[in-house]
Amino acid sequence: MKMQSNPVLFLISSLLVLLALHTACGPGDKEPISRDEILETMTLSNAYFMEKWPDVGKRIVTNRERASNIWTRAVYYEGLMELNRIDPRPEYYDYAVRWGEFHGWNLRDGETYTRNADNQCAGQTYLDLYRIDPQPERMHYIKASVDSMMATEKIDDWDWIDALQMAMPVFARLAVITGDSAYLDRMHQMYLYTKNEHGENGLYNPEDGLWWRDADYDPPYTGPNGEDCYWSRGNGWVLAALVRVMELLPEGHSHMGEYRSTFLDMCEALVKVQRKDGFWNVSLHDPAHFCLLYTSPSPRDRTRSR
Repeated sequence: MKMQSNPVLFLISSLLVLLALHTACGPGDKEPISRDEILETMTLSNAYFMEKWPDVGKRIVTNRERASNIWTRAVYYEGLMELNRIDPRPEYYDYAVRWGEFHGWNLRDGETYTRNADNQCAGQTYLDLYRIDPQPERMHYIKASVDSMMATEKIDDWDWIDALQMAMPVFARLAVITGDSAYLDRMHQMYLYTKNEHGENGLYNPEDGLWWRDADYDPPYTGPNGEDCYWSRGNGWVLAALVRVMELLPEGHSHMGEYRSTFLDMCEALVKVQRKDGFWNVSLHDPAHFCLLYTSPSPRDRTRSR
């Protein structure tokens, strides 16, 4: 399966650029931030991170210690690989390779046969590095993990919306590398189960074009002010998942229409609730709930502290 140029993705990329430029303009700005300025900021931010964490295997300590290939660190390396794609530098590649080598290219705490999307997220970077230099060990464990899931009929693992971003791109990358479309079919089944089955009627509300974080937040639950609770960051995760998967789908793939239409509906919904300062509220439909300029905190992170 080869990556191909796709006119649909050109349209989507254009929409993303326009949305990003709109967000980058503050209330008093006359001109959007340029691409060079954005890249400069990305480069500076990444340099800070790499300098702060020179030891790629150093365990992360919050309320307890966790391995350095948990989801929080894995999504950083996703970003690093994308930065390396647009501005290739040996130090970026080497930093990512050292991280994979430290963990023996295995998943969190050496648990290969996990079904937890958070713990499989590191596989995205392992597979990106495999595509640059196809050394078998780079894909061995993540492939074994996903293959063990596909050997069963179970498709209800992704019961929180962040899981779509953590794991869908893994399945898509395996499809590209192996040429086996079964990965795309199983990914789609699991995605649709999350969208339409989890909770009372699925975690996606087509009327609002937004997702509830998990079944604890779908109706009849409402926030303290009686509004639907759509977690801002979680909806961002879903957008990222859809983009990362669509980038890899071959032109004309049967699942493209579903991902594209959901993506565009979400973009329309998110533009409507974007604040004038370019940020979003923690709870997208309730500005009074968690009155913050949203960056990261979750109204419910108990499942993410595992």
